Amino acid sequence: MSQLSLMIQGTTSDAGKSVLVAGLCRVLARKGIKVAPFKPQNMALNSAVTVESGEIGRAQAVQAQACNLPPSNDMNPVLIKPNTDIGAQIIIQGQAKHDMDAVTYHEFKPKLLELVIESFNRLGQQVDAQIIEGAGSPAEINLREYDIANMGFALPTQTPVIIVADIDRGGVFAHLYGTFDLLSDAEKQLVKGFVINRFRGDITLLHSGLDWLTEKTGVPVIGVIPYLHGLYLESEDGVSQQQVDDKANFTVVVPVLSRISNHTDFDALRLNPAINIHFIGPGNPLPPADLIIIPGSKCVRDDLAMLKQQGWDKQIAKHLRYHGKVIGICGGYQMLGQTISDPQGIESQAGSSDGLGYLNISTTITAQKTLKHVSGTLTLNHTSSPISGYEIHAGITDSNETTPINIDGKLEGAISECNQIFGTYLHGLFDDSQACDALLKWAGVGHSQAKDIHQVREDNLNRLADCLEQSLDLDSVFNSLPQWQNG
Repeated sequence: MSQLSLMIQGTTSDAGKSVLVAGLCRVLARKGIKVAPFKPQNMALNSAVTVESGEIGRAQAVQAQACNLPPSNDMNPVLIKPNTDIGAQIIIQGQAKHDMDAVTYHEFKPKLLELVIESFNRLGQQVDAQIIEGAGSPAEINLREYDIANMGFALPTQTPVIIVADIDRGGVFAHLYGTFDLLSDAEKQLVKGFVINRFRGDITLLHSGLDWLTEKTGVPVIGVIPYLHGLYLESEDGVSQQQVDDKANFTVVVPVLSRISNHTDFDALRLNPAINIHFIGPGNPLPPADLIIIPGSKCVRDDLAMLKQQGWDKQIAKHLRYHGKVIGICGGYQMLGQTISDPQGIESQAGSSDGLGYLNISTTITAQKTLKHVSGTLTLNHTSSPISGYEIHAGITDSNETTPINIDGKLEGAISECNQIFGTYLHGLFDDSQACDALLKWAGVGHSQAKDIHQVREDNLNRLADCLEQSLDLDSVFNSLPQWQNG
């Protein structure tokens, strides 16, 4: 077991749990303390490939980077990937194991707790500290029975808890006091502090509220984190806000599918000052664009049907008639082909669907997922550049198109004869600045300003850690670590 474990729970979703865990991990790592992130249960369609060729939540991969560690299966032993409003694929210790509806999964959770603790203990043997992220809120009464994500994990492992709330949403004292009051006596004993996140203004105006909260609960407020404008860390699940820059003259449009996955693929474009990127949701037409990117999907045939129902297929056809460019990533790549077959009903009802018909490829959905990191060479317009990324897909695609990517001698992806349509299974294809520049040049950008996403994450993790060191009473949090005291 590690010398220290600390769990960050929140009053709501998006209260700042993921960010606080990442920041605390980087604080400890900078002091030479071996630390690892952990999240018992995650629900997200943004996922990452681990060193064991497994799958975990994307937020835990970012937190692993904060620890200077590669992501591993044990960092997120249970990942839930919704494929309908009431059903999901259940990934256990990196591997897809079950498809369940919400009621069945709720009844299955007690069996998962043993595996969660197994992963927690195994990870703890490798590090000095574990910073654990809860999910949602511990005060969700309807989910308390069989909980493994919040106090249902903290109680059996006797893990100290800090509760964070987002003051930018309003009602922060009601959130913190109400959450604490709904806990059992045993759970309250585990709460060692409160954190207020995203504060704007003069902190002296908060002092009376902080005193009141401590008096009412007996729990100290260990710090107030200011609103960090422009902080970039990958989104755990929700689509990040689009970038709209009047000075940029190249427009990228991404249709937001019902089960859009790994939309962090577009973060490099959001951060590129040469690009305007718009995420277009259901009920809205696709606006004029230079480039349309069809993203990945957890349920490709269902999302293809949704794309057609929205009339987006006709708008993509018009875009191509006006010589626009189209990129399809993973599920979007499959949609650009002739057919998508799912004979076993892996993603949805068994059957076959006609694709958009732009690439001479056909896809069969299979039970075995492809999960791997890859690197190779991208060749566009007779120019080659290095490219890297990762594959997460259930499907085998047969192609009779020109192949733009070479990975260790194996050809990947497709590009149309008209040179307007590009498809690939590679997520993260824009993260390598050279590949991003090459793709944008192919799409028509005159002067790209692609950034090194890895370095951008590093800079923002360090900025976050600097802020936490200034804003929080970290001595009270980490005083049990000899390395902290000696540092």
